[in-house]
Amino acid sequence: MTERSATITRRTRETDISVRLDLDGTGVVEVKTGIGFLDHLLTAVAMHAGFDLSLVARGDLEIDDHHTAEDCALVLGAAIDQALGERRGITRFGAGFAPLDEALARAVVDFSGRPFARIALGLTRERLGELSCENIPHVLTSLAIAARMTLHVDVLVGENDHHRAEAGFKALALALRAAVTVTRSSAVPSTKGVL
Repeated sequence: MTERSATITRRTRETDISVRLDLDGTGVVEVKTGIGFLDHLLTAVAMHAGFDLSLVARGDLEIDDHHTAEDCALVLGAAIDQALGERRGITRFGAGFAPLDEALARAVVDFSGRPFARIALGLTRERLGELSCENIPHVLTSLAIAARMTLHVDVLVGENDHHRAEAGFKALALALRAAVTVTRSSAVPSTKGVL
């Protein structure tokens, strides 16, 4: 099997981000974005998906958290896309349910090559730590766009916003793990023959 990994660096006037990703890792994760709750969510995704991930970001946090959160998702999504290559021999579809105490989330992924996201976390607080709650679904949407995947994440029940957000990202991790699983086929999993 070919190595399914990627290393990407992105530098703009707003952020400087480096990502190393191995889809066939063991869940060894180091995330440093300067936004504690974003670190927590991205760490949960990589660890529970079984990816090895190093993501280090420096952003214009003196302005706010938006550029850093968005760009981290874009770079991580681009790394997933690059690591998958032509997407030959992968399961392509994945779904996951994850509870966190009273919260229960569902995530469904299709590595179709058609970026789309529908995110319904139902968050009500303004912030979780230093991360604006409005940026949490935006992170998932940005990840889906850059990874060229269709992504649905919704929280089915839950009262605590921390639990709702974290359950959503853990459900995503399980869906990603299923979707990138290597099958016995070396074909592109599409009736079109291309993704």
